[in-house]
Amino acid sequence: MDDSEPKLLQRILDPVLGFFENIGTTVSLTFQTVAWLFRPPFRASQMLAAMDYIGVQSTFLVGLTGLFSGMVVALQSVYALKQFSAEANVGGIVAVSLMREVSPVFSALMITARAGSGMAAELGNMRVTEQIDAITTMGVSPVQYLLSPRLLAGVMMGPLLCMLYSTIGMIGCYLVAVAWLGGDWGFFLRSIHDFARPRDLFMGLVKGAIFGFLIASIACRHGYFASGGARGVGMATTRAVVESCVAILVANYVLTQVMLGDM
Repeated sequence: MDDSEPKLLQRILDPVLGFFENIGTTVSLTFQTVAWLFRPPFRASQMLAAMDYIGVQSTFLVGLTGLFSGMVVALQSVYALKQFSAEANVGGIVAVSLMREVSPVFSALMITARAGSGMAAELGNMRVTEQIDAITTMGVSPVQYLLSPRLLAGVMMGPLLCMLYSTIGMIGCYLVAVAWLGGDWGFFLRSIHDFARPRDLFMGLVKGAIFGFLIASIACRHGYFASGGARGVGMATTRAVVESCVAILVANYVLTQVMLGDM
């Protein structure tokens, strides 16, 4: 009985301690990554490569999901607003929904699925094949060389992909509400003018930057400390994707609460 109690307590505490250890490791590594952003040499080639990987190569995926998101939100909104004879307001309602919530969250989830998983897998493979150790041996900081460009690129590309998502989403909204269901083009534009405000766009852009920061920091943390060969890289990639998705949804609620409280 006495031997089983410590084992039971250990089984209960291990996941809790592991959770806080994971947070502490991520925060510590992120602070180091941010600090190296302001120290020379500034590696422009690494930065451009990270921006291309996170942003440019995610354009098609983000645009495709934005198109169909705008279409389905418009379709649902039109049929809901018909009950009140207010379907002319569909453009403004969809615009606000996209800019505030749908675009930053869904674009961040797409970035996580494509770029976040890729970054974790790439860094994990470099760790298990001792490439990161080789960079350290050559007197180069692996944090500055590998992580800082990815973190800054995530912060920069997040808002841009969010804007792309909103723009293509509104094209999808137009195709459904006006071209397909026969809504009036003038009322469509008027509702956007009446409902949408610059602060709505600002909210989405701020969320996009913060989500990009979270994705890059979590993916880099798991890839950088991966171990255990191919299996370890796979587990690190899975954890990076899952934790990034959860962090995005939690941060979205917190940011929405804070921003709407000031409006």
